[in-house]
Amino acid sequence: MILLQSPSRFLLQILKDRVVRYVAAQPIFLRGPRRYIACGSCEYSRCSGDKGVDIDCHTVEFDDVRYHIQFSMRNPKVMVLSVALPLAPPEAILHDGLPLGAIDAIKAAYGAVVQILDPPKDCFDVTMKINLTKLPTDEEQRNVVLTRIASVREVVLGAPLKLLLRHLASKTVAPNVDKLVALVHRPNESFFLAPQADKVTVVYPMRFQDSIDIVLATSFLQEFVEARRTAALNNAPSCMWSPVPPLELKGVNADALDANAGFVTFVVFPRHVEGRKLDKTVWSLLTFHAYVSYHVKCSEGFMHTRMRRRVESLIQALDRAKSDAEKLKKLVHGGSFRRLSMKHEGNSNH
Repeated sequence: MILLQSPSRFLLQILKDRVVRYVAAQPIFLRGPRRYIACGSCEYSRCSGDKGVDIDCHTVEFDDVRYHIQFSMRNPKVMVLSVALPLAPPEAILHDGLPLGAIDAIKAAYGAVVQILDPPKDCFDVTMKINLTKLPTDEEQRNVVLTRIASVREVVLGAPLKLLLRHLASKTVAPNVDKLVALVHRPNESFFLAPQADKVTVVYPMRFQDSIDIVLATSFLQEFVEARRTAALNNAPSCMWSPVPPLELKGVNADALDANAGFVTFVVFPRHVEGRKLDKTVWSLLTFHAYVSYHVKCSEGFMHTRMRRRVESLIQALDRAKSDAEKLKKLVHGGSFRRLSMKHEGNSNH
């Protein structure tokens, strides 16, 4: 089983590279408590061949999450990061165009390092100004903050989910929340949560475009449910699959229930969101559809590889049979064997 990583590797690499260049360009900097003080010119000599350049690049992640990263040498202390979220369906709950609690989650996660720009840049949902001077001086702590910034997808999209699960950990229900909450996780698609004081029921309508993916995903999800029943997974959230919408989705718009691979239901209890388990549970639930899609594509690729190998083995068998037939033909027409006509056969009898 392969789980998707929360930090964007591309975004994290750009952040680390830019911070290294910025720190190296400072005349004096601290490597952290109880470490050494180094001269910027000595440290910069290792990067002397790399001149600072402006950055203006776009990148796209799975489920159509887009990033725009900007950096200018005229202001090397600041980076600007814009994030575009998947297009939300009508039933999804948004607040000022963002998931519920997203702004508070950004402030809590990044503190003074990040400033939210209002309004965001065109075609993006949130724009943040990253102040490199506010980063910790200790390298290890600095990398932790950069990794958290690279996980902005989880912070923003997972904000309402984390809010509901935090209340579940305290066995309460979040105030001013409907009995059924729709959260966006893919373009024009949402999954549903039914929060209660002792549990939260999470339902995913599973949709796939390719007919082969539909068949593989349906089989995969059924096996997924069977695997949950093994003794080793007794503490995992209970999992169910159904070809029709479960009762929790009664009254939901028919367009939101258009699922060609069935419905998957998880029941999350307080023990699943205690302490450090909360972040892992939020990320796993937020990316469940992407997790299934990834393994469906891997299964399809594996089967294609097996079929190609099978075809190659059959071709080799045919080639061997062909060579054997050619050897037999040469033996029949060789000098050691001569085909006799009826006339020659009669003369030989006399």
